[in-house]
Amino acid sequence: MAPADAHTDAVTGPAPPADTGAEDTLDLELSEELLALFGEDPPGTTGITGDAGRAAGTQPTASRAASSDLLDHPADWGPVTTPAGVLQLVPVRLERDLAVLSRWMNDPAVAAFWELAGPEAVTAAHLRSQLDGDGRSVPCLGVLAGIPMSYWEIYRADLDPLARHYPARPHDTGIHLLIGGVNNRGRGVGTTLLRAVADLVLDNRPRCARVVAEPDLRNTPSVSAFLSAGFRFSAELELPDKRAALMIRDRTHRAQL
Repeated sequence: MAPADAHTDAVTGPAPPADTGAEDTLDLELSEELLALFGEDPPGTTGITGDAGRAAGTQPTASRAASSDLLDHPADWGPVTTPAGVLQLVPVRLERDLAVLSRWMNDPAVAAFWELAGPEAVTAAHLRSQLDGDGRSVPCLGVLAGIPMSYWEIYRADLDPLARHYPARPHDTGIHLLIGGVNNRGRGVGTTLLRAVADLVLDNRPRCARVVAEPDLRNTPSVSAFLSAGFRFSAELELPDKRAALMIRDRTHRAQL
């Protein structure tokens, strides 16, 4: 997937597990939620068959409702007041937002990390992969003081290919950020918004103990913004398409950082 501030890039496809030297994690059996996502029946249940199974789409062994909102409804999180103005995350609508998002993706400073430059169809394909998915990643516009000025991806890091490369914990929530306008870059706006959105995640996802991100190590403004927003550097990750900084904001330390 992709990380932060003015830029980011995307983890694409699976890769073998890596020993990152990062902090320890819980050694858990697969939860019913994970089993449902991977099309396996939780213990003591039977699969959905017949018309009900066909209605459930590509998950015949579990109700699609079990994974219909893995992120606790970001659309309902509401606005938050920040030092830069009132911020609200608004889930992307392709017909409304594609043109502006494609324009941002074609900014050379953004394209260097997101790698989504080109015609609108390139950005559309990236968005559709999330909009047509099972809800483990939600693309949003960041609307600040009534103006769309950033693009966010809120995603379940523990259900993402990223989880193969660090000791993920249940309900770890990842964020990616792109600042769209050059006027909002280099002024600390990214730091302000990262802190605000991390707080939104922790306030609205009570089961989430950590907000994580994986900006490209070359993207020093992004890494710096995360550090200033209360994230800590946890490890370097060798991902399929980049060397990344694993950044973590812990619920238990949010008041101190």
